[in-house]
Amino acid sequence: MTQTIAPRVRTLVLLLLAVTGALLAGAAPASAHAALTGSDPGQGAVVDTAPTQVSLTFSEQIAVSDDAVRVLGPKGERVDKGDPANPSGTTYTVRLLGGLPDGTYTVAYQVVSADSHPVAGAFTFSIGAPSETSVSVSAQASDDGLIGGLYGIGRYVSYAGFLVMAGGAAFVLACWGRGSGVRAVQRLVVSGWLTLTAATLALLLLRGSYTTSGAVGDVFDLSLLGDVLQTKTGAALVSRLLLLAAAALFIAVLFGAYDKREDEEKREDEEKRDLTFGLAIGGTVVAAGLAASWAMSEHASQGLQPGIAMPVDVLHLLAVAAWLGGLTTLLVALYRAPADTPVDQDAVQRFSRLAFGSVVVLVVTGVYQSWRQLGSWSAFTDTRYGQLLLAKIGLVAVLIAIASLSRRWTARLAEAPAPAAPEEEKQPAGAGRATGAEKGGDARAAQLARQRAAMESARQKRLRDADPNRLGLRRSVLAEAGIAVVLLAVTTVLTQTEPGRTEQEARAAAAASSSSASTGQGTGAVTLNMPYDTGGENGKGVVTVDLDPARAGDNDLHLYVEGPDGQAVDLPEVKVALTLSAKDIGPLPVVPDRITTGHWSASGVQIPMAGDWKIEVTVRTSDIDQVTVSKNAQIG
Repeated sequence: MTQTIAPRVRTLVLLLLAVTGALLAGAAPASAHAALTGSDPGQGAVVDTAPTQVSLTFSEQIAVSDDAVRVLGPKGERVDKGDPANPSGTTYTVRLLGGLPDGTYTVAYQVVSADSHPVAGAFTFSIGAPSETSVSVSAQASDDGLIGGLYGIGRYVSYAGFLVMAGGAAFVLACWGRGSGVRAVQRLVVSGWLTLTAATLALLLLRGSYTTSGAVGDVFDLSLLGDVLQTKTGAALVSRLLLLAAAALFIAVLFGAYDKREDEEKREDEEKRDLTFGLAIGGTVVAAGLAASWAMSEHASQGLQPGIAMPVDVLHLLAVAAWLGGLTTLLVALYRAPADTPVDQDAVQRFSRLAFGSVVVLVVTGVYQSWRQLGSWSAFTDTRYGQLLLAKIGLVAVLIAIASLSRRWTARLAEAPAPAAPEEEKQPAGAGRATGAEKGGDARAAQLARQRAAMESARQKRLRDADPNRLGLRRSVLAEAGIAVVLLAVTTVLTQTEPGRTEQEARAAAAASSSSASTGQGTGAVTLNMPYDTGGENGKGVVTVDLDPARAGDNDLHLYVEGPDGQAVDLPEVKVALTLSAKDIGPLPVVPDRITTGHWSASGVQIPMAGDWKIEVTVRTSDIDQVTVSKNAQIG
């Protein structure tokens, strides 16, 4: 529903693409989701003597508990003293027990980043020489499983509740004052308030388990709840509840005194304008405060330019509410408004202008957020955050395209004559009143008159609903609302995803650590040559796997494919899997990235322990021709 968007959108998109290019070209490093950028001992390192402590360096400050960092021996026993210390900046240390024997040790960490998201991971190092270990390095993080799923649903529901409540109120105040007396609109806005309140309370209860154990039994642990209230996220959730109390008062006035003044025949226009202005100011302040409760505790509050990012995030969320929340309210009004209070053409056109302004704000703030969280063009395709952002941009483009169709229906609806008012609305003010005698003698006639009025009102509604212009508008707005539901889901996942900047920084740190570790003690690279034959045309060749440094911990994997003539060959797909049958580990999948013709690579391939590993390579030469070949290699 965007008035005049079609003529302007091309220029707007070209301008924003140019701005995005300039921003991404000059992006500076920043983080907004904590990532491990270094450790001592390093990942996969082999040290001669037992260290007295293990240190971990993150991309930003984190919140740690007594068991946030655990160091486990080869048999899974705790060998750290707990209670991590923060000697400087973003480096955290945990002391180790004395007299540790040789072997491979696992460092597992579970912390909370400054933007409120739990971050978990693990790596190994060895004393003397690598050894077998019974510790898995891929333990489930606290934000996975049932609690993580419930927390994600709670975030989605809270966003949806805010959009419906704030957008619905904005639609009534800015576009359709008569809507304050429509019961369906009232129920929609109140439902948004109830949904946001219930979701906020649920998030407050789930938060403790979400960032620690992930156990269902910890949801009602009062000690965990007390710890949550001391955090930035807990303070944001409590602030949201307090602001929701103010929002309840605003809604009561909007659908109470404001609605009554709408029906007063002798009210003063100036007094009505004053009330509208006051509600608009108060509602904007409350809505901005609620939006800030997200900005102050999530991505916007950390990383590059938080002083700018937080207000931009608030504007972004308010624009989403005005557009998508208003769209939802318009949909309800088109389908559920009574015959005597239909949503008029003026209201639809006013919302079109409001929606266009919201889209402009969304695109401008979205470009800034994209630059801040990605930092490079490659992050769009190389990181999960970038891929989700591309999906979001695609959905917004589809939404705008459908909105242009809605604009056309709006124009046709404005040109068409309005349906005649029901008979009872045309009667003089006193026509429906009766004297005491008439009430006694003509009760049956009065009842029949009311029935006729109801039938006429229903007939008028059927006529209005049968209007092809209104029907087309309904369908296009319904399509917009359907896309908006999916868009909100993608946005919710996006806010829980590690930003592209941080993911790329973590990869670089892991690569540097792997490169550094490879200069230390190890067993050297392993090279395996495996002939393959898929049976199809051009289905024969040789695949070569290089694994370096071929020991427990991080490894670099390179895969080369050559045809019978020794020339590099491109294939539709290659996959690798690692299995240690003696310990019932695997298969551990590895999906290498294509580098060039006949060459694939994967960095940071984690091998948890030494042993006789089977390396399987699946080669696909066509849609139906593929084969899996394998060889064993001694790792560590």
